Amino acid sequence: MSGVSMGQRDAEATRARILSAAVTEFAAHGYSGGRVDRIAKDAESNVRMIYAYFGNKSGLFDAALADAIVRMAEEVPPQPSDLPTWVGELFDFHQRRPEVLRISLWAQLERPEAASEPLETYLAKVESVQQQASPAIGAVDLLVIIYAVAQAWQLAPIGLLAADARASSETRRAAAVEAVTRMLA
Repeated sequence: MSGVSMGQRDAEATRARILSAAVTEFAAHGYSGGRVDRIAKDAESNVRMIYAYFGNKSGLFDAALADAIVRMAEEVPPQPSDLPTWVGELFDFHQRRPEVLRISLWAQLERPEAASEPLETYLAKVESVQQQASPAIGAVDLLVIIYAVAQAWQLAPIGLLAADARASSETRRAAAVEAVTRMLA
């Protein structure tokens, strides 16, 4: 057996359920509108446990934001040698997990201090694409552009998206890949 006690596993499982529920809640309602009691209920926990693990609502929001960003980095790691493929995978991720982008946007609006520190995740990504950067487009700029392309359809006005009745998720994904391919050419 691994040396992790049943109590530690239960605590880790409870913490993971709370973080998952917090990402969902804060993505839907933001920091101000997010309710700790709803998070506790959805996590099958209680408010007391949330405060024991995270200190306060701010600590919980910050942990949920960091968890969402780290999970995205783990699920869709950069592919420096094939950035067009990576943008397609990021596009797919945002279609599958829109709450990650939403909680990030809420952080920019309501808790910019939570999103202002460069997480190790971002620093590692910058380092990984450094070889693809150029004097005109540095590594950070390259990542910003790739993320913008991958997230564009999540952020675009619904009326604009409806203007192309024949568009599908597949054609939009292909457009994202083509845009990055052309940018790098």
